[in-house]
Amino acid sequence: MKKTLILLFATVIFGALNAQTEEVKYSEEDVKIFETVINKTIAESENSEYSDLVTKIGVYFIGTPYVAHTLEGENETLIINLRELDCTTYLENVVALAILAKQGKTDFESYIQQLKNLRYRNSEVDGYGSRIHYTSDWITTNEARGFVKNVTKEIGGEPYTKKINFMTKNRDKYSRLADEKTFEAIKQAEENLNKHEHYYIPKAKVAEIENSIENGDLIGITCTTDGLDITHVGLAIKQNGQTHFMHAPMSGEKVMISTEPLHNYLARHKNHTGIMVSRVVY
Repeated sequence: MKKTLILLFATVIFGALNAQTEEVKYSEEDVKIFETVINKTIAESENSEYSDLVTKIGVYFIGTPYVAHTLEGENETLIINLRELDCTTYLENVVALAILAKQGKTDFESYIQQLKNLRYRNSEVDGYGSRIHYTSDWITTNEARGFVKNVTKEIGGEPYTKKINFMTKNRDKYSRLADEKTFEAIKQAEENLNKHEHYYIPKAKVAEIENSIENGDLIGITCTTDGLDITHVGLAIKQNGQTHFMHAPMSGEKVMISTEPLHNYLARHKNHTGIMVSRVVY
């Protein structure tokens, strides 16, 4: 009887480990980076506000290589890659680390769960359709969960009435949307997103409201692309009394801080129309 119980226990543990392997993908180097960042942040930032935590963690990743599509694969998996970042994974990982630092949590399992909370609609990996793909949807969902606050309207935002449907209108660009169930899940997400009121600050107004943007604020850049809400994301960082943009740009091929203030950065890009601004509050 005792031998049977031991075998049963081993089977349960082995099954749990296999489930985690199938659902989460990361390397030993990712774990080491996580441990270094979280311990360093907690040690140096006792009783810090989120603005300081987000900024400090964001700065830590400066110089990290830009690599696109790190979350994509044949099957939906929670991918953790702190060695290579695109603009979305940069922002998302910084937010997750800031929340854990504020809570004083240093275990990797809590990090995995926090990424699930931020990245997936029901905090669980359940296919491609369960991931939150649009940034404005990410903001709306995580504001409802209490992780961030959308401050765009209160600092001078105007209604953003654009219809969001880029993924379903461009189905051929997304191989995972060949599956009808997945396509319908994304279509439903778009329809739900379009029921919400959204606001943005036109880029011509950004200079006059920049003092209302705080260190560590999350910046989503709206665009002219038909059906797409936000084309690029990053973090606000104050330098010499001005607001700059800390991000992972494809053009720079690494995480960096813009050499010019945010409003000048926006003016340089014709397809940028303005910004949405959110703040970590959990």
